[in-house]
Amino acid sequence: MSDTAEHKLSAEEQAFIDAEDFDQFLNRIIHDWLKTLTFLVITLVPLFFILDYFIVPRSLLGQVGIYRLVATFIVIAQYIIIRLTEPSRLSYIHGYIVSIVVGGVIVLMTRDLGGFQSSYYAGLNLVIIGVNLLLPWRAVHSALNSMIIILMYTLINSMGVDIERSNYLINNLFFLCATGIIAVSINHVKHILIRKEFFLMGELKAARDSIWSEMELAKRIQTALLPDKEKVKGYQIAAAMKPAREVGGDYYDIIETPRGDKWVTIGDVSGHGVDSGLIMMMAQTSILSKVYNNGGCGPSEMLQAINGIIRENISRLGSDHYMTMMALRLNATDITVAGKHQDLVIYRSALNRTETVSVPGTWLGIIDDIGTGLSDVRVRIDTGDIVLLFTDGITEATNRDGEMFGQARLEQALNAYADMPVGKLRDRIIDDVRSFQDEQMDDMTLVVIKK
Repeated sequence: MSDTAEHKLSAEEQAFIDAEDFDQFLNRIIHDWLKTLTFLVITLVPLFFILDYFIVPRSLLGQVGIYRLVATFIVIAQYIIIRLTEPSRLSYIHGYIVSIVVGGVIVLMTRDLGGFQSSYYAGLNLVIIGVNLLLPWRAVHSALNSMIIILMYTLINSMGVDIERSNYLINNLFFLCATGIIAVSINHVKHILIRKEFFLMGELKAARDSIWSEMELAKRIQTALLPDKEKVKGYQIAAAMKPAREVGGDYYDIIETPRGDKWVTIGDVSGHGVDSGLIMMMAQTSILSKVYNNGGCGPSEMLQAINGIIRENISRLGSDHYMTMMALRLNATDITVAGKHQDLVIYRSALNRTETVSVPGTWLGIIDDIGTGLSDVRVRIDTGDIVLLFTDGITEATNRDGEMFGQARLEQALNAYADMPVGKLRDRIIDDVRSFQDEQMDDMTLVVIKK
């Protein structure tokens, strides 16, 4: 027998585990609601002394006050114990204690005020309803709790009472028993609903964990496909992508073909989620195929071909995503660039300053033919010059006041850290962005290229 078969739980074992988990869940709820129940008792038992003042004879008022005072102190002690202890399978006993203490006070008052003829018995209905409806315990506890209160009332008020004068007993017991039956019925239904809620929460958690597991897998696949190159002939390159919580659509690649063609690409698919991640991976695969199989092509030619593939795939997915992309071909003395994305930020080493280059173009995946909107732009690059590529997750990172990091801060950071190795420069800029932002809401991608 395999290990999997040996360790697989039977249906009966799983049911036992689930039932045990439910009991623990129920104990926690009962324990929490006991805090509310005891607090209400501490408040209401003394408060009802106001009613006593107007109804109870003056000769019995002090005795009734002692009843209420003793009951209040007992329940205060209960409240403290409940607050200081953890939920357990015996937590429900506090519910019985509250019923006996408060119900006992009312029973003693009815005995002193005329026995079965006293209208104070109505307070026992409040105890039955209050305790049983506030505590989400099982119906059997509701039944036992109600029976205890009714028996206390019957036995204590029967002592020394002439049975012929007890014609109110049947009437009072009828209403007390009816209240108990209603409380038991409601608790039975409530317990079923709580049990269903527990197992639905379990199913929901399992579904959530499954979804997040798949999302994490998609995120790992996305980051695993990123290049690990840090150098191509004539250039040093450092890049990083920091995904947000979801699978995102940021993309970059560093390619050097056997023919010696050197490419850097960067892009961003609109939105987040699995669709965006899929489109990003489709774009990456298509670009690799194009540059490896068509040596010597220019950036605009490559993007035109990629647009058709992305357009077709977006249509098949039935989504409305699009993609911004910029492709750079690195040459000996310059770079050739095409595509609509963020501006190029370039640090000129000889001049010790930064400049920006805007590249005309259009988004990918919107229309079938983008050839008229694309053109190759050549930018001279001297030794020591640094080209910075980034996605909007960098410049649109927002602080607590709603202020964006912005391109101006990015240029200042590049100028400040330009003397550092490209890896440290990349890390310092990302650290600056993370320190600035309140919460990362978008993927952040940064590529540093140094001649």
